[in-house]
Amino acid sequence: MIAIGGENLIDFVQTGEEDGAPLFDANPGGSPFNVAVGLARQGVETHYVTPISNDALGDTLAARLTASGAIIAAPRRSEPTSRAVVTLEHGIPTYAFHRDGTAERQVTAKSLWKSIPGDVAALHCGSLALADGADADAWVEVLTEAAARGIFVSFDPNVRESLIYDRMTYIERVSRVMQVAHLVKLSDEDLGWLFPEETEEDAIAALFDVTTAGLVVLTRGPKDATAFSNSATCTVPAPHVTRLVDTVGAGDTFMATLLATLAARDALSPDALAAMDADDLRYLLRRAGQAAALNCEHSGCNPPARSDIDVALAG
Repeated sequence: MIAIGGENLIDFVQTGEEDGAPLFDANPGGSPFNVAVGLARQGVETHYVTPISNDALGDTLAARLTASGAIIAAPRRSEPTSRAVVTLEHGIPTYAFHRDGTAERQVTAKSLWKSIPGDVAALHCGSLALADGADADAWVEVLTEAAARGIFVSFDPNVRESLIYDRMTYIERVSRVMQVAHLVKLSDEDLGWLFPEETEEDAIAALFDVTTAGLVVLTRGPKDATAFSNSATCTVPAPHVTRLVDTVGAGDTFMATLLATLAARDALSPDALAAMDADDLRYLLRRAGQAAALNCEHSGCNPPARSDIDVALAG
């Protein structure tokens, strides 16, 4: 069983123009929300522990989780749903967020622990949950306590610069979580933002000065991904996307598949991560990369089922 926490929102994704005005599709989203959907679709018992609004947009979010097989673990809230306006250029998204006073931010450490199952194996969080405010501090407290309780902690910073108002405070939060996380996944853009003016090699070295994670995965968009364990390093090229629609949610699908694959191999533990060799890392990256590629063939985040990944890899 894996618990997922962090923002849920509606992505208003630009799909084109009509008479000079942009057209948008409304899609359920939010990085951790997408991870929850992706995990559940791969057959993992998934508990989503962040509140969802009881407004109409919240109903859309709740329906997506339920249809995917995830469990809504937190009480619904009366505050409105967060929104993101997503514009695309050559399939690459740019985000503008609207989150002030919204339902997904109404959390405290106490309320989160009420929603996290007592027998949870892993807790994943990241992205906007750590960006700003009292809710960000609550998440740092919960993730730190989870690691102290022996719960496997997974973290994806998924940096959204437009919502980071105090860079140093944000980096302090991220560093505190990385110090206790067992799995850290980040993109090359995240790495460059966290460690500016560094070469990638030096930035990776600086990252390992911060984190003690037994598994670190660095994605490089359409190029490749590298996994670092205590005993091996492996780089796998990104698979070809047959019909690119957009890349919304590709990183979240990749993250979900990392967790799903580790869960399927009973590897959500520090000892299991420490034992992973290059072949294990290659298998992990191939599945996660293929899942992300399949997601890119749809508008918005639409993670594949485990069987879809199996078929694509077999082909």
